[in-house]
Amino acid sequence: MVRIRVLVVDDHRIFAESLAAALAAEPDVEVSAAGSGPAALRCLERAASEGRRYDVLLVDADLGGHVPGARPAVPVREGNEEGLVDGISLVTGVRSGQPGVRIVVLAEKDDPRRAALALGAGASGWVAKDCSLSRLLSVIRGVLRDETHLPPALLTGVLRELTAARKHRTESERLVESLTPREREVLRCMVAGLGRKAVAERLYLSPHTVRTHMQNVLGKLGVHSTLAAVALARRAGVGPADLTGDVVERGGQLA
Repeated sequence: MVRIRVLVVDDHRIFAESLAAALAAEPDVEVSAAGSGPAALRCLERAASEGRRYDVLLVDADLGGHVPGARPAVPVREGNEEGLVDGISLVTGVRSGQPGVRIVVLAEKDDPRRAALALGAGASGWVAKDCSLSRLLSVIRGVLRDETHLPPALLTGVLRELTAARKHRTESERLVESLTPREREVLRCMVAGLGRKAVAERLYLSPHTVRTHMQNVLGKLGVHSTLAAVALARRAGVGPADLTGDVVERGGQLA
């Protein structure tokens, strides 16, 4: 018999243990539980190193007590047990590191915006915590067949949210494309959290030149702060500069 390996991730211990016990009663399900995002990441890494990867994660939408109000952070890195990793950010990190794992988000209430965020982060389903065991098992088996599961009442709202997000992303991509190669490099440094002096050192430019590039970036993107520029860059899919790699070339046409 092929067994489905499930990891329940919820910081409410009684709920996590009860759900794990109910799922474990199924003959084809093998289940474990983790009480935090960092603990879940450790479980995933350990299982992968042993050649026993999990198939499905059931993740609490309110993990860590944080309700995200913006695009989830990427990627999630392992922290200590006290670190807060919200459920949707955990989805992003897991999908980035182990794309073969299917993820279902368990929620206390229906929320089209957050469900859209979860799907955008890579989740395959959004299910109410109080759904029946048979419904949950159906979703678990369904996502392994590459199905996406949403409550019918959420479908219209989620589609509206995803359409709006796509529109904003397209507009953001168009604005980023208006930047010069050097300005895009400066923007990637801004996304990485570098200040003007650090950007200047990395790109072998003077702080005055970097200041000019940053002002040009803000102007072309139509924003008034570095924070807003970074948020727009994220929507457009612009990642941070690789701070562990080589710095970009000196001078040349990019300067």
